[in-house]
Amino acid sequence: MDRFEAMEIFTRVVEANSFTKVSESLDLPRAKVSRTIQALEEHVGVRLLNRSTRQVSVTEDGAAFYERCVSILAEVADAESSLSNKRENPAGTIRVDTSGTLARALLLPALDDFYRQYPEIDVRLGLADRNIDLIQDGVDCVIRMGTPEESSLVARRIGHARIVTCASPAYLEKHGTPTTLDELAEHRAVNYVSARSGKTFPFEYEVNGDIAKVTLNSVLAVNDGSVYIGAAALGHGIIQPSRFMVAELINEGALKEILTNYTSPGTPLSILYAHRRNLSSRLRAFIDWVSELARNNPDLRIADA
Repeated sequence: MDRFEAMEIFTRVVEANSFTKVSESLDLPRAKVSRTIQALEEHVGVRLLNRSTRQVSVTEDGAAFYERCVSILAEVADAESSLSNKRENPAGTIRVDTSGTLARALLLPALDDFYRQYPEIDVRLGLADRNIDLIQDGVDCVIRMGTPEESSLVARRIGHARIVTCASPAYLEKHGTPTTLDELAEHRAVNYVSARSGKTFPFEYEVNGDIAKVTLNSVLAVNDGSVYIGAAALGHGIIQPSRFMVAELINEGALKEILTNYTSPGTPLSILYAHRRNLSSRLRAFIDWVSELARNNPDLRIADA
């Protein structure tokens, strides 16, 4: 039995309360996870976990052992990370969660560059775009637009998205181009509805030091960023997205910026990760790479950065 592997599996099972989730996150057969825990219990001579058909819970002895395991694994990870940094060849798997729109606009076009720098890192990209539990879901970090809600996580601000108002040339030819907020209010939007709260987001503009909110009528409301942008490109209405997400469509002429004499409040872009775990060299490399990617994007640069 590899005791370090067994301790890693044990801590993950405690945190996830599930053998199945751990087998999926570590890409191991569930039977191996179960056998490893049994072997570890035999080795230490006490029951570490209580199992039932519905759940897994840690015993009193298991809780004490868990705390020691977390400390030991953190020390080992830190030692390996320092050596890996010196070798400059971090390796292994990292699991990243973000939205499909952000992945397509920012990450995917640049991933070849990441793999050239770090050929031994395997990125597994999840597109849940929802509040997740990093530990239970086996995720190393999440990339989010907006003010982070997960207060238990470290939130590293990596960019500030410029917001634009745009529509397709076909829509503007048919309905005209608004030049003021009063004119905008007479137009039709593709409205964006939060998948989490069901809230419809109004258009926002900075006017005389205040935020003016404009709510437009629509015949289409969506809760997916890609569909939101695609619907506007097809002429279904005006949208107010982050510019980096539509930059290619604007350059191609599929969308056109309007109301450029107005400024809209920007949206923060952050990468979040857990407090308690020391960052592995591979996760640190990914975070630094994404941060640099944002710094080099003119629509994401933080002011004075």
